[in-house]
Amino acid sequence: MKTLISSLQWMAFMIAGSIAAPIAIADAFHFSAGETALFVQRTLFVLGIGGLLQGIFGHRMPINEGPAGLWWSVFAIYAGLVGSLYSSSTESLQYLAGALIVTGIFFFLLAFTGFVDQLNKLFTPVVTFIYLLLLVLQLSGSFMKGMLGITGAHQEVRPLVAVLSLVTVLLTFYFGHVKKPWVKQYSIMLGLICGWILFALFGEAPAITFGESWFSLPAVFDFGKPRFDSGAVTTGVFIGLLLTANMITSVRVMGNVTGVRQERVRSSLFISGINQLLAGIFSAVGAVPIAAAAGYVAQTGIKVLKPFLYGACFVSIIALLPPLVHIMSAIPAPVGYAVTFVVFTQLVGLALNDLEKSPDKEIAHTTAGISFLVGIGAMFLPAHATEHLPMMIATFLNNGLILGSVVGILTEQLLIWRKKRNTQENSIREQ
Repeated sequence: MKTLISSLQWMAFMIAGSIAAPIAIADAFHFSAGETALFVQRTLFVLGIGGLLQGIFGHRMPINEGPAGLWWSVFAIYAGLVGSLYSSSTESLQYLAGALIVTGIFFFLLAFTGFVDQLNKLFTPVVTFIYLLLLVLQLSGSFMKGMLGITGAHQEVRPLVAVLSLVTVLLTFYFGHVKKPWVKQYSIMLGLICGWILFALFGEAPAITFGESWFSLPAVFDFGKPRFDSGAVTTGVFIGLLLTANMITSVRVMGNVTGVRQERVRSSLFISGINQLLAGIFSAVGAVPIAAAAGYVAQTGIKVLKPFLYGACFVSIIALLPPLVHIMSAIPAPVGYAVTFVVFTQLVGLALNDLEKSPDKEIAHTTAGISFLVGIGAMFLPAHATEHLPMMIATFLNNGLILGSVVGILTEQLLIWRKKRNTQENSIREQ
């Protein structure tokens, strides 16, 4: 029973954190309600299968697959190109499917050549600290807007939603600090359920609608056959390189939380390649191991793998049952944001712990300062400021998380090289 409840909690956490991306992308491409439901179904199916594959054959850690923020931004960019570069939304989505497949192939190449092992060495405790803190900062705006009820339809703060979200946050924190172990372990699920009930009582929960079908297999190439051009290939390779950084960081952070440093980076990258191919084949959003899983494990204290695997399996099964997809899609968005807000507070502590592991504090502080100025600064750039730039550059500049992390890697390596050179020069002078 304990494993079952833990598995259901993992399932709820995976779904609550994965619903927003496909819904937002569907809105950008003007999908109908039926098309949106199918898009959510296909995405959940890919995420569930991807989590299973990673847990069994890849990193073998409780790290769920979630819609990659990078792919989210690329989908949004491609949606804006409809009518100019692409004649229709369908054509744009076909090139996106092609880019996903290219990313999958690129992951295979990185895994087989062993180049990813060299990249892995660049992800020092300082870079992990920078990545985690930038991740929290980048998503904090979305959390606040979601918990205050600010959406596309409502551009003003909704006091009732804000109060209910605050109560949900406080309840989730409370459950996570209760002395009874079983309450702490299931704090995320308890917070989610209590928040959902609160929003339903005050009429702020969306109505649950059911389709006609009780079972549905996700369609293959729903947008049509993938298309490839130089833009799709370049985007696929570039996104693949950046997502590799995301994957390495997620695995390393979870290792710090669980105390199990498996370092199965090549295996994880190979499975990530399969997951990208699945996203392209099933016309879904590209997945990536989510660093927030470390915050979830730290909050609940559930470090074993079995409940995670069952939870991923449940997500895949739910994706085949449209009525259950509709039920889970009815989780009020502010509740999902409120519960995830609690999870992300754990990441700040994990980030600071990584900073303490740095052997050279001067280099660490300088690297962090430069990276944060660049990364956070990029987060304040208006979206239209990069519209005239090539897509690869625009995608890079529009993502402060990745830009700051890359700057962190380059800065730290430069400072380490300069320090070694100065040491050698001083040694030569002394001789």
